[in-house]
Amino acid sequence: MNSQAQPASDQKTTIAPLLSVRKGARAIEFYKKAFGAGELFRVEDEKGEVVARLSVNGAEFWLADESPPHANFSPESLGGGTVRMVLTVANPDAVFAQAVSAGATVVWPVGNQYGWRIGRIVDPFGHHWEIGKPLA
Repeated sequence: MNSQAQPASDQKTTIAPLLSVRKGARAIEFYKKAFGAGELFRVEDEKGEVVARLSVNGAEFWLADESPPHANFSPESLGGGTVRMVLTVANPDAVFAQAVSAGATVVWPVGNQYGWRIGRIVDPFGHHWEIGKPLA
C-alpha cells in the first residue's frame, strides 16, 4: 500500500472511476477475490469507513463508503447505478467464473456478441461489470 503522492511533473493524465459502496472494507475483499485486485492506497476512519485505490493488472479504480452529505450514493441507495464497468481481460470466461465464485450474480453469461467475448455480472454492492475481450 502506497500513500505517497507523485510529484506534479511525473503525473500523467488518467481517468479512474470511484465506486461508492456500502461496507467498503468488505468491498475491497470482494474485488481482491473476484478480480485479483491489489490495494494501492487505503485510508480508514474510526468508524471503519474507507477510501481505497485498487488495481487489476494495472487498471485502476477507487472505492469509498457512500457519504450522503457529500452526494456520494451507492447503487443500493439509488436503486441502481449510473455507470457500468467494462473489464477487458485475456480470459473473460475464467475471470467471470472467479467473480461469480466470489459472490457476484450473473446478469448474462459469457458469450460471443458484437465482436466480443463478453458476459455481465452485478457485484454484491450493486455495480455492474461487463467482463470480456475483443475477438480476433
